[in-house]
Amino acid sequence: MSFSSALARIFQRPLYTSEVTAFIDGLKTQDASLEARQSAGRAIQWARKADRDTQADMNAGRVAQAAYPYQSHGE
Repeated sequence: MSFSSALARIFQRPLYTSEVTAFIDGLKTQDASLEARQSAGRAIQWARKADRDTQADMNAGRVAQAAYPYQSHGE
């Protein structure tokens, strides 16, 4: 047995299922369309096409940060 497989066996918890995981698994068995609706909901926020013009405008408007931003400018 290699060291990595022995280490993996130490951290393996095959018999443990948290209450949250059991709850979500129960919801998924009750409603087969839940996972598809989750994916559709995620796509609204995260699976968007990048607007390259807007991104270029934002990058052009960046201001360089000072080397030490907490130093007062009067000293």
